[in-house]
Amino acid sequence: MTTIATELPLWAALAVAFFLLVGSGLALIGAIGFLRLNTFYERIHAPTLATSWGIGGVMLASIVFFSVSSGRLVAHEILVGAFVTMTTPVTFMLLARAALHRDRSEQNGKAPDKRFRGQAS
Repeated sequence: MTTIATELPLWAALAVAFFLLVGSGLALIGAIGFLRLNTFYERIHAPTLATSWGIGGVMLASIVFFSVSSGRLVAHEILVGAFVTMTTPVTFMLLARAALHRDRSEQNGKAPDKRFRGQAS
């Protein structure tokens, strides 16, 4: 009995391994950024970027693996990637705005200054 992994050509196995390593590496970077950054407003950036780019690597690995192993183009993973790519920035903005509204209404001093627009001081 042979398995799908032994039937996979070397070039496809290398491509799948590369995309999986890149995708999981980006997800790891996002998790490390989430742990290392101090405030909620800083922490929210790393996981959202890692989710968008990390899912791309895993999605490409899945497309290559299943397309080569089944002998036809299998691209339904693109829908998953598209949905994640569309929903991640929207979720990021909603979370950031909700936290900003809460912090400013409570006047707890955690919110960024209203005059701050991302310029270096």
